[in-house]
Amino acid sequence: MASGQGRRRRRRAERAERERRTQETRDRVRILIQLTAQNGTYRKGLLAAAAGLSPQEAAILADLEGNGLQVPQLHDVLCGGHVLVDDPRLYETWLFPEVSHRRISSHHRDIDKTRYPDIGMRGLVVREKLHGRTATGTWLQLEKTPAAFGARKLPTLDDVRHLMDYVVYRVTRSNVGPWGLSRVTERRPMYLSPAVTAPTELAPAVSRALAVALRRIEADDDTTSASADLAVRFPPPELADPSDELGETLSDRAGRGLFGNSQVWISEAPLPPAARILFTPGEQPPPGTRPTREDR
Repeated sequence: MASGQGRRRRRRAERAERERRTQETRDRVRILIQLTAQNGTYRKGLLAAAAGLSPQEAAILADLEGNGLQVPQLHDVLCGGHVLVDDPRLYETWLFPEVSHRRISSHHRDIDKTRYPDIGMRGLVVREKLHGRTATGTWLQLEKTPAAFGARKLPTLDDVRHLMDYVVYRVTRSNVGPWGLSRVTERRPMYLSPAVTAPTELAPAVSRALAVALRRIEADDDTTSASADLAVRFPPPELADPSDELGETLSDRAGRGLFGNSQVWISEAPLPPAARILFTPGEQPPPGTRPTREDR
């Protein structure tokens, strides 16, 4: 009896933890959508749709963010941009039995569609999510209008609208997404986490010359990035061969961050003392000077 109650408690705790993580993911993706909506042009209704974001939609967008998607790039994703991720596991990860369905599409015809059929999913934000396999990973594209073309299905009104979207694509050379148009097409896709590295060996003479150049660069950095006394007190780690660090990849976002290529703007005015110091013509006070009581 006691062991049975313990198992039930563990299951309840695991279910609660899954629900908590799911809610955190949904909240995070909603915030990303709210951020991109402040500086992008979209069709009406995006924020209202984000309020009803499904767990599956949130999981897909969170996976893109985990593979390096930045907030400015989210605009093209929501507007139908064609995305390539060099991770074939996402093809299976984005299969949700309760909401996914097979789709027919003309994307990436070099892939065996009987083995890796294209997968669709409908939602308030993604409208119609379409994804499939590539030779090295997974592709994804959001569509404004779902299509149900098939050998045994009669055309529907959505199919007619989908054909109209295709005409728009042919005229504008832009994908028609749920919230706008995107020039990021299959011919000019958005690459996330591209697998472009290739190991190679250097000749001994080249390796020695490279090590000398790297040590000279490090020495210059030591004297220019900090004051002389700090550089002496806190020297950087010395490597036997500095070239060993070349080719090492950084974890997570490789240093770009969510807002790596975002526009930055000031939304609040500076404090009155700071404003007077910054904008009053004349000689500036020396560094470290604090405002007097009369300046406040």
